[in-house]
Amino acid sequence: MSGIGRASVIIGAGTIVSRLTGLVRSIVLVAAIGSVGSGAADAFAIANQLPNNIYAIISAGLLSAVVVPQIVKAASHDDGGSAFVSKLFTLGTVVLLATTVLAMVAAPFLVQLYADKFTPDQLALSTAFAYWCLPQLFFYGLYALVGEALNARRIYGPFTWAPIVNNVVSIVGFLVFIALFGAPVTQIEGWTPEMIAILGGTATFGIVIQAVILLLFWRQAKLRVRPDFRWRGVGLNHIGRLAGWTFLMMLAGQIAGVVQSRVLSAASRDFPAIASSQYAWLLFMLPYSIIVLSIGTPYFTRLSEHAAAGRHTEVKDDILSSIRTLGLFIVASTAALAVAAVPATRIFTNTAEQAVAAAPVLLCFLVSLVPLSVLFVIQRTFYAYNDTRTPFFFTLVQVAIVITTALVAQAIVPVEQLAAGVALGQSIASVVQVIIATWLLHRRLGGVQTAAWMRALGRFALAAVPAAGAGWLTWLLLGGASGWTTASQLLGAVGTAVIGGVVLLVYAAFLALLRAPELDSALALVRRFLPGGRSSS
Repeated sequence: MSGIGRASVIIGAGTIVSRLTGLVRSIVLVAAIGSVGSGAADAFAIANQLPNNIYAIISAGLLSAVVVPQIVKAASHDDGGSAFVSKLFTLGTVVLLATTVLAMVAAPFLVQLYADKFTPDQLALSTAFAYWCLPQLFFYGLYALVGEALNARRIYGPFTWAPIVNNVVSIVGFLVFIALFGAPVTQIEGWTPEMIAILGGTATFGIVIQAVILLLFWRQAKLRVRPDFRWRGVGLNHIGRLAGWTFLMMLAGQIAGVVQSRVLSAASRDFPAIASSQYAWLLFMLPYSIIVLSIGTPYFTRLSEHAAAGRHTEVKDDILSSIRTLGLFIVASTAALAVAAVPATRIFTNTAEQAVAAAPVLLCFLVSLVPLSVLFVIQRTFYAYNDTRTPFFFTLVQVAIVITTALVAQAIVPVEQLAAGVALGQSIASVVQVIIATWLLHRRLGGVQTAAWMRALGRFALAAVPAAGAGWLTWLLLGGASGWTTASQLLGAVGTAVIGGVVLLVYAAFLALLRAPELDSALALVRRFLPGGRSSS
């Protein structure tokens, strides 16, 4: 467990700093172009998300589902896996470069695809941003290829810490934008090529720096990589078969995203829409990234090794211990963010009224935070067994529900609550998905100790009820929606921290009263993040 703990500290500490600087980046961006009711913010949100969406289709699922287990296996080769990685990197670079060029050519079509209800001038602005943002696709791919290879070699730190530099570069660039052009620039009219270049160029330059910095750590992997266009003979056909299902799964997910974006584009300029949903998702992903990815990534590497060796009992133990550990932190985070939804949302809005309007979007996303944490473990267990076909089918169910609920929201939900309706539909879909996924994995492995980790989650939920009540009372005592916690973005962050701190203290106290066995191991993990914690462990 000490190896998992040390890796979790490295990933977790880097993720915390990365997410905090990412929050500052987003705060500065909101100060520059707004969020709720900002046509410019929605236009930029579409353009800056395009490279992420395209990259997810071509590579993200392949990397997370296939590359790590295959590099772990290739490490047993006489060359330590260098030939395999060389061929993989050559193929990946060629695919990324070709896709980036095609995406640049198709930029106007892509913007229209995601935001068909934008006005012509908003479409034009978003397309201009897209030309600046789409080159990120190549550098996202390069960063992920190198980072996943380092993770597979148990070198976790650089992959986690490199985004911090990206955030710093973006913060500086956005501050330059504010200094030159004033803020917030929310209206479509008046945007000049210089303004577009500084905003879009800053976003892309940060991704470039992020990828370049990661390359500086490649020597630690002890792999000799060179261009190799001979792609046969080292199992790439096997990877292709595995990735086929993952590709289809990612494609299905992106189709659902297109539907959601098209629905949300109807609310742009007046109500919470695309940008607001992205910021709510960012808040939602903050605990997921810090807790689930930092703890879950090292577990996945170990779980892959156990699965490859056929040690199924150890795999089941990994599932149980990871869900119990993740669940303890995630349930507390869900309660804290729920009761602090308005001040938390104030961080990414320019007025208290906008925060109140956007808070329901965050609340609707939070419905699925615990289920998604469980899904992280369940889904990656299938990947560890080189099974990408089964995840495709239970993800297909989720995608169908996401699309259906988005269209239902478009038909029956008032436009001012459209973003919340779409978010709730996505959460419902995730709950159904994790139920199906768990059942299928239970059948495959002959049980995954579901009753044990469900009891643990029940204990955590029981402790979270009084904790949330204490947090809500704190929120009211601080003045509620008209109090100081919504007076500014900074005070919104401070208020969120105060309310969240109360929730966490009460939560820990009730877990102690319940004598939850997971509390001691969780506290030990937390101590690793404190000064001197690693050296003493």
